[in-house]
Amino acid sequence: MSLTIAIVHNAYGKVSGEEIVIDNLAALLVTRGLNVQRFSISSAEIEDKRLGKILAFFSGIHNPFSRKAFGQFLRETRPDVVHIHNLYPLISPSILPECTAQGIPVVMTVHNFRLVCPNGLLLSHGEVCHRCLGGREYWCILRNCEKNIFKSTGYALRTVAARIMRRYYNHVNHFICLTSFQRDILVKEGLPRDRVSVLANPVEIKVTESSAAMEKNSVLFVGRVSREKGIRSLFEAARVCSDIPFLVAGNFEAMPEARELAPANVTLLGAVPSQELDALYEKARVFVLPSVWYEGFPTVLLEAMSHGLPMVCSRIGGLPEIVDDGITGLLYEPGNVDELADRIRALWQNPALCQKLGEAGLRKVREDYAADRLLDRLLEIYENLIGSRHEDRGVRYEDRG
Repeated sequence: MSLTIAIVHNAYGKVSGEEIVIDNLAALLVTRGLNVQRFSISSAEIEDKRLGKILAFFSGIHNPFSRKAFGQFLRETRPDVVHIHNLYPLISPSILPECTAQGIPVVMTVHNFRLVCPNGLLLSHGEVCHRCLGGREYWCILRNCEKNIFKSTGYALRTVAARIMRRYYNHVNHFICLTSFQRDILVKEGLPRDRVSVLANPVEIKVTESSAAMEKNSVLFVGRVSREKGIRSLFEAARVCSDIPFLVAGNFEAMPEARELAPANVTLLGAVPSQELDALYEKARVFVLPSVWYEGFPTVLLEAMSHGLPMVCSRIGGLPEIVDDGITGLLYEPGNVDELADRIRALWQNPALCQKLGEAGLRKVREDYAADRLLDRLLEIYENLIGSRHEDRGVRYEDRG
């Protein structure tokens, strides 16, 4: 009998990698014969409605209308499992007790650190920040992390409310973290280790046999052009490697000064349509990700590796779990421009090493990140939750709010 999976997601105001991942997951589940039902709201509605931002302030803490609508959705679709992705700001954790009330097990993919950090990034004013850990969410207000005191206060209050009412801990049966690094931080903050799996998002990645490294003519960065992505370090390293051409593909709305900061050997391409990225990967000799913050799980790394590109990547957060130093790429300390430049030049001048690391990356994508393999593990999580529901081994708590 086919299983019914309810995917729940509060979409962001603008299309993000998270939305793409969720769309891909839904499509993959359908290919396995599962019935996928979606409960979603877009944050774009905040701008469309009068007083939308005020409503979002309170709905992130508790939204009785959302819970009522979700309860009706569950009764109509009767899913075997509810798979949560993002609940803020409009859906809210208030829907979670409804799953418990109707006896439906819940799995949640934790795409960021929002369970313990109001803005979900462990990032404040462009720098890694742990101040809000340990139930000290007030730091988000004191530092005005969102550069908008109204927004910073709302973020802090909704995180406090979810923590005090234990909405996630009491009503989510299983958590999926994207990296061991993320899991370890969340477990230290109270997430039950026995209810956590580490599993990358199942995404269909096309593996491409790459041409010889000598035929490739650029160092490539793909992603959002912003401070936390380490763009300043990249520009400084490019200035040191002035004889090497760099291509930067990504929207620089968050960093409009990028045009003035970029040295002459860096070409800013702006946002590039996904169907045109393959050509950029094919022409690149090295892929670089110079992040200075805790990335979730950048799909762009798998895309680059699938084209046989060697990585130059900062040694931070969960990135060393994806890029193996000396095997699929070269790591360096985030923010260390000299080391970044050395790593780039070491690969640029050694096509044989590029080929070796690139081939290892291809193998890793095929063996560790094949969508079918990751999907098998996800389906196993679903099946275990369904089995435990009737045996009463799942988490069952009385609704306290």
